Amino acid sequence: MAPLSIIESLRQQIASCEAQLQDLRQQLAEAQDQYQQREQDRWRQVTTNDPLTHDMTYGIHDDFRSEVFAALSQVEEEHPVSRRWPLDRSEYKRYGRQLIMPEIGLQGQLCLKNASVLIIGVGGLGCPAAAYLVGAGVGTVGLVDGDIVEESNLHRQILHSTVKVGMSKVDSARVSLSSLNPNVKIVPHPSRLTPESAISVIQPYNLVLDCTDTPASRYLISDTCVLLGKPLVSASALRTDGQLIVLNNPALPPGDTRGGPCYRCVFPKPPPPESVISCGDGGILGPVVGVMGILQALEAIKVLTQNAQRPLASASSTPGNMTSEPLPRDPPTLLIFSAYANPMFRSIRLRSRKPKCATCSAQASVTPEALNSGSLDYVQFCGSVNPVDALTPNERISVENYAKIRIEVNPFTGMTPSKDSHILVDVREKVQFDLCSLEGSVNIPFSTVSGTSSNATNGTDPGNEERGWVSALRKPSDKPIFVVCRLGNDSQLSVRKMKELGLDYGGQRWIGDIKGGLRAWRENVEPDFPDY
Repeated sequence: MAPLSIIESLRQQIASCEAQLQDLRQQLAEAQDQYQQREQDRWRQVTTNDPLTHDMTYGIHDDFRSEVFAALSQVEEEHPVSRRWPLDRSEYKRYGRQLIMPEIGLQGQLCLKNASVLIIGVGGLGCPAAAYLVGAGVGTVGLVDGDIVEESNLHRQILHSTVKVGMSKVDSARVSLSSLNPNVKIVPHPSRLTPESAISVIQPYNLVLDCTDTPASRYLISDTCVLLGKPLVSASALRTDGQLIVLNNPALPPGDTRGGPCYRCVFPKPPPPESVISCGDGGILGPVVGVMGILQALEAIKVLTQNAQRPLASASSTPGNMTSEPLPRDPPTLLIFSAYANPMFRSIRLRSRKPKCATCSAQASVTPEALNSGSLDYVQFCGSVNPVDALTPNERISVENYAKIRIEVNPFTGMTPSKDSHILVDVREKVQFDLCSLEGSVNIPFSTVSGTSSNATNGTDPGNEERGWVSALRKPSDKPIFVVCRLGNDSQLSVRKMKELGLDYGGQRWIGDIKGGLRAWRENVEPDFPDY
């Protein structure tokens, strides 16, 4: 059998095993969910104060059991049992450590129990936020997310586990949260929030937590919260830094200057698309995003329990029926966290609502009708970075063809690695290059390549590092240069820069990139190459 046929056969076997493993994990997660739900039902029966409670799961015919429960329900409706205490006996014990705090107390706990919170994004921010809100006894917690659990999530997204890889994040979080506190109602929304669905999804809740990671979603969530009169706790985290802000608090109608600022007030214009870096590209330290998520839960508890003697606003509140006298609030601030700074926290005081804000001012252009119709294109407003397409087909090579170039056939020794026929330049940053690299590759980070001016070719550039790598690539003028990066974008831009510097000798020397980068190499050539 030819070597390529063996490789393809092994790939098919691996794919089959992975699919079977994924199915088994899903079955295990579902079995755990059913077991936990059954145990929670039995726990409720054991801890209830009803003297007629009896575990009828075993030994009684289903029809008789149904008749008994129906009769008991009818009696309870006709003669409701008066409660001596506002909380169940188990709730006093569960929440006792926060009940004895003057900041919470009995009234604050009742506010939490009667409150509903929507968490949009069940990832690094949403997981710790949800865990602490459910632990604190918030009555209803909604979860919005359309993604599935991936192995790369597990170092920071604490509600998910290895056995749940491939499971939807909403279902995975629901299992963990129900196990943590069976008193809390968990409402799943297993899809992404869109302009068309935002109002209907957010409407039933008292307060919203924005735990997403894109500018478009942040503007959408903030606009919807202003239109519906919902306070919003928003946070973000990247690498070792994070930000936190409480928006639209108090949640007064657009045009009322006493209301809290919205996201557009603080950030009227979105950042340039090319400057937006995801966790996958920039990295994230688990405790950093955990800190920000916990702070979101803390701010949510503060909002829900402030002025606990006053009844919580109805979830169906709209700008038209909200109180005209807002309760006093602390001035809005932007909290900045930096794990490696001293001190780690800084607070910046913000202004109130902007007079000409597109969402919360008297001249607001964002309306429920525009949102529902889909005419507000948040992706277009924030912009998007199109895939890099900077080179011609003759300047690019597939990973399969490059793999053939790396192997030379010797009639006496067979196939051996060819290290001297070309130069392979890896333009990832050094920290990524140190994780893994192709044998024989040379690391010249993209930041170094892109920061080099054309003066480097004539010796007038003061940067010794730039002159060094340019001269190093210039010496073996007869060897073609192949450029690789993680995804195949930076490599294209690096090829253009190298040609601008004259390293191709006017077209006499081939310089090109490897299409798809190291991700394509792992998917099509070397399955064992690390994925990070």
